[in-house]
Amino acid sequence: MTVTATSVGESDQLEPQIAPEARTWARRLIRLLPAAAAALSGLLLYVSFPPRPLWWLALPAFAIFGWVLRGRGWKAGFGLGYLFGLGFLLPLLVWTGVEVGPLPWVALVAIEAIFVALVGAGVAVVSKLPGRPVWAAAVWIAGEAARARVPFDGFPWGKIAFGQADGVFLPLAAVGGTPVLGFAVVLCGFGLYEIVRLAVVWRRTGTVRRAAAAVGLVSLAVPVVAAVAARPLVSDTAEDGSVTVAAIQGNVPRAGLEFNAQRRAVLDNHARETERLAAKVKAGKVARPDFVLWPENSSDVDPFANPDARAVIDTAAKAIGVPISVGGVVERDGKLYNEQILWDPAKGPVDTYDKRQIQPFGEYLPLRGLVGAINKNWTEMARQDFSRGTKPGVFTMDGAKVGLVTCYEAAFDWTVRSEVTDGAQMISVPSNNATFDRSEMTYQQLAMSRVRAVEHSRTVVVPVTSGVSAFIMPDGRITQKTGMFVPDSLVQKVPLRSSQTPATQLGVLPEIALVLVAAGGLGWAVGAGLRERRAGDV
Repeated sequence: MTVTATSVGESDQLEPQIAPEARTWARRLIRLLPAAAAALSGLLLYVSFPPRPLWWLALPAFAIFGWVLRGRGWKAGFGLGYLFGLGFLLPLLVWTGVEVGPLPWVALVAIEAIFVALVGAGVAVVSKLPGRPVWAAAVWIAGEAARARVPFDGFPWGKIAFGQADGVFLPLAAVGGTPVLGFAVVLCGFGLYEIVRLAVVWRRTGTVRRAAAAVGLVSLAVPVVAAVAARPLVSDTAEDGSVTVAAIQGNVPRAGLEFNAQRRAVLDNHARETERLAAKVKAGKVARPDFVLWPENSSDVDPFANPDARAVIDTAAKAIGVPISVGGVVERDGKLYNEQILWDPAKGPVDTYDKRQIQPFGEYLPLRGLVGAINKNWTEMARQDFSRGTKPGVFTMDGAKVGLVTCYEAAFDWTVRSEVTDGAQMISVPSNNATFDRSEMTYQQLAMSRVRAVEHSRTVVVPVTSGVSAFIMPDGRITQKTGMFVPDSLVQKVPLRSSQTPATQLGVLPEIALVLVAAGGLGWAVGAGLRERRAGDV
């Protein structure tokens, strides 16, 4: 065989040649890498949330997100942010479709991910500024602030702070609430990316800019140091004495929306479990409680309109011999209320609290006509909207001031704070999670209550119809909890506290400050971009 020489060297002829099609596919895969990284980093953030105690995964999640967005335009940032939001929220909120199917779940995520997309656009814009981790973290908190308010009064589920109940940053909740806690975590994550990026630059070039290195180190170190410094704010010392509290979990006949059709059985379950507790107290097996907390929807039969329901609750209250906070559904003046009723064993009902932050598409239907056109079953399940309460709920129970935060309200900063500023020495979060079966929703909500305990330095008791019911100390520790879908009762002596944390005193001010920081960074970045364009035109 004869080899004919050409102008190309013989050694070049022996090198492998890459087909044009292979090069095209390689380029496409490289272009898809940022999109895949954005979605996967969102998934990593989801994994950091309860019931997994992997809070620290939030840091690499935001580090990867920072890498994906650095130096990009706002349009690319919007798209990559949307993918990050889908990766995070799709698995986090899957419980919203447990009983009503995937369409509401997907629709909710599609809308909520728009807020994350806007954050992605903002982070991309400020990524060109000096001190970019600070601006970027503030933009994230601004996005959370918006998501907690609109549409339909907001949906703050998935705040970064709610994934940190087991983390080292938790004491910062007492400094400035969920915005400061979330800001610290996100800042640390973006700072981690800066440190890794600068390490790569130093290895490649042997030099790094001192200012950039300082920003990276400060972004990574300050949140950790601040969290350690904030630990003295976290205390479970009894300032106003202690009380012995009982939480009743009566269980439901079966999981799912249908349990409302068996509401009398739910009431009987909670009365029966209270009477069992009374028998244990009489036998000396359990300490006598000073008062008893029932969960939300423990009496969906209106005791003001139904004598049988009133008699059942009265019998249980007399058996235990102490006040009970009963969760009921009541109708008054033609309006429905999700109500907590303070039931005295001698006087009967003596006080009430009506839930103020009611759940859209659960307790009321926005856009009822549109929803009915899509699926009539959804409108039939919520034939009458619940009405909102207007006043904070603080019950005086055996001398103790107990703040009521009903279920969904625990996700909102203002509802919890209002009870503490109104004098609550401890907090009850009566809840009903039976609709969501054994999903992660219960554990996500329990983590919120742990964060609230530290934020306001209050004992939090969580009585739930079907579990998980729990006692949470002011330092965020769970000291007792039940299983799911079992009847049970918990009794514990807990501290009462009246001092207010900086977070309680400051209220919304830290959030406003961080939103202003975000606005300042965005304004600076946009102004710098306009100046560059003008200079280019000249």
